[in-house]
Amino acid sequence: MLSWRLAPFAFLFLAGASVHSQQARPRWQDLWDAKEEMVAMRDGVKLHTVYFVPKGKTGPFPILLERTPYGAGSSTRPPQRSTPKIAQAGYILAYQDVRGRGPSEGEFIDVRPTRPKGQAGIDETTDTFDTVEYLINHVPSNSKRVGLWGISYPGFYAGVGAIRNHPALKAVSPQAPVNDWFMGDDVTHRGAMYVQETFDFIQFFNLPKGGKRPEVDREGLSAYDFFLKAGALSNYEGKFFKGALPYWKELIQNDTYNQYWKDRALWRSFSDVKCAVLTVGGLFDKEDQYGALKLYSAGEKQNPGTANFLVMGPWSHGQWASPSGGASLADLAFGEKTSQWYQENVEFPFFERYLRGDQSVPAPAEATVFETGANKWQKFEFWPPHGMKHESFYCDSPGTLSRISPKPASKTEYVYDPAKPTPYLADFANSKRAPGDWLARDQKFLEGRSDTAIFRLPALTEDYRVAGPIKADFWITTTGTDADLVVQIIDEYPKDATETKPNGDPMGGHQMMVRGEIMKVKFRESWEKPMAMKPGQPTRVTFELNDVLHTFKKGHTIAVRVMSSWFPLAERNPNKFVSRSASVDADFKPATITILTGGNSASRVEFGFLPK
Repeated sequence: MLSWRLAPFAFLFLAGASVHSQQARPRWQDLWDAKEEMVAMRDGVKLHTVYFVPKGKTGPFPILLERTPYGAGSSTRPPQRSTPKIAQAGYILAYQDVRGRGPSEGEFIDVRPTRPKGQAGIDETTDTFDTVEYLINHVPSNSKRVGLWGISYPGFYAGVGAIRNHPALKAVSPQAPVNDWFMGDDVTHRGAMYVQETFDFIQFFNLPKGGKRPEVDREGLSAYDFFLKAGALSNYEGKFFKGALPYWKELIQNDTYNQYWKDRALWRSFSDVKCAVLTVGGLFDKEDQYGALKLYSAGEKQNPGTANFLVMGPWSHGQWASPSGGASLADLAFGEKTSQWYQENVEFPFFERYLRGDQSVPAPAEATVFETGANKWQKFEFWPPHGMKHESFYCDSPGTLSRISPKPASKTEYVYDPAKPTPYLADFANSKRAPGDWLARDQKFLEGRSDTAIFRLPALTEDYRVAGPIKADFWITTTGTDADLVVQIIDEYPKDATETKPNGDPMGGHQMMVRGEIMKVKFRESWEKPMAMKPGQPTRVTFELNDVLHTFKKGHTIAVRVMSSWFPLAERNPNKFVSRSASVDADFKPATITILTGGNSASRVEFGFLPK
């Protein structure tokens, strides 16, 4: 949902586009001829489209198109995005404002549902088809071969554009694509609304045309204090929005995985795809990490025979778009400019082979994934990798993790108080929006809190390499009738660690969150039909955390932390079974959460690991 947009005049690729490295950097007007048009769709609606044709090169050139709700730019400004290799090789770069955005006509609909096959009407697949048809027949010097790419929301348009589409569409790269806004992208994660991000984003993005942006007085409060003071989400309409943002009401009312969300889930309609697909995501992407992984796996199942590839790098949201990025993130150093490596070794060759049609360029590996901990790029013929074994790590009491299920039943308790919810950051001084690198930040600030529980394995005597999704399988009780469950997988560095942060400081005692996720427990049996918990009754909760490729190094400790809040990233659970729209401030009361361990109620996490 949140955009990755390169500043219109900050074209890092222009220096790389010059073959005269010692001369002055060329103006973008010396590299492209630009034109701007209103392109008619089949229903007569016209969409604002800008394209840039290379100068000084011999065509014909393939067309690389981005469809966006964030602004396609204009013919008097340089292209929105490219890379040094793409700029040098000669591609026509095209950008289009989707319906209802920028100068484009028509009505904008968030994550517009895709029509069932054979049903008349328009959607993003028809708009893409009509745009491709226009481009190949009107843009000069084109090769009649078109590709799509985009990051975040434009990643959704890239993905949906591949469905049942034009024969000239040869290659598509959905990058951090908005995919399923209920299950794991942007708005909601496994039933829990990501309120901090959503609240701020919709105020500028979902304001109706001609509408007045609501004036939200933050009173100088930190994000934590502001959202705490705001109270139940049902308060927000009267306190802040007052009819200015109808979309907020849609989000509040649709708080189960109903048809509203299913119709908007890209992966559910991602079939009849004939062109090559390169899906890209970030292992530390706070917004659409789930979207990339889910779209790739859906493509594998729903489009047999289609060239379908995955890249997952050590990146925050969209970090791979900058050739100078990816060497580090927060306190983690990765040993190389991973973004440049990806652009030169995966992205550019993909478009050269499938979009330009140069069959001498090798296809990418099925999955190209950066192995954190070991800091290496790895290539796989399958993802998740074949040949993995699975191993469970069991929570034990007090605070230990074991490879063997504890025999006697035991328990670990903590109190979750919605009036003092567990924070997701150590410092909220500059956090109106969630920091882009927060998933890579040290989690040690949670150590010793009475509203969390942590379980540790003894220090490893050899490296332990894990891959694919991580399964959380917990037995809990609560004194309330609902709860949230946050599970973190932690790589804890030894106190005498020799690794250093990008600034040179030692990493001793650092707690790296290899993966973390939240789930609203009332959806444990069904995403469509939530169920209340019975106070004191043991309840099983299972869900998958997003895929990883990570090596826990010898001497490090594997830890599992459990809590019931990630505030204000995620909404507070009132500890009461109640719909989001009906919840009021009086519903929010403390509850004791008990993690059951051992016996018939053994709480555990399950890794897929790669044997030596």
